[in-house]
Amino acid sequence: MTLPRFYPIFDDVRWLHRMLPLGVKLVQLRLKDLPGDALRAQIAEGRDLCRDHGALLVVNDHWRLAIELGCDWLHLGQEDLDTADLHAIRAAGLKLGVSTHDGAELARALTLNPDYVALGPIYPTVLKQMKWHRQGVEKLTDWKARIGAIPLIAIGGMTVERAPGAFAAGADVVSAVTDITLNADPEARVRHWLETCG
Repeated sequence: MTLPRFYPIFDDVRWLHRMLPLGVKLVQLRLKDLPGDALRAQIAEGRDLCRDHGALLVVNDHWRLAIELGCDWLHLGQEDLDTADLHAIRAAGLKLGVSTHDGAELARALTLNPDYVALGPIYPTVLKQMKWHRQGVEKLTDWKARIGAIPLIAIGGMTVERAPGAFAAGADVVSAVTDITLNADPEARVRHWLETCG
């Protein structure tokens, strides 16, 4: 499977209204701390927006709503794997991406036949406190050798300037969060990302 090489992650569907018209074709909604009705509404709106723009929407964590709302992609972290009904997820036809940080997590992920594997944080990240330290681009080369044709996502502290190094090390896709959302001109930054990722 070939995925778009640029993969922004946003915490509100309003970002999709701004970024999908620029040409973003793969995007994740990572929605936290929303009441049920608002959560459902944002995922449904994101699903429709992405379909209107010919983009892939990845729903972070909320697998029940992803199934119920007929979404196409789901991303699960390692903790989420402990509680998610993986049989129901696959029976619903959802494609699955999985976060990994070390060899044991990668081995676990590969037993699930994931549709992509994410490795991070490649660089220190300000997004959230993590027990994992900087992985480094060198680990991308190791991960790619282990997973073969499965798409490899580089995430964590990624910027436009760092993306070429991640691709050269073996990443198929580079994911960004704060490099866009904390930028003074997020639209210009996304255009730069799209040019860089070709």
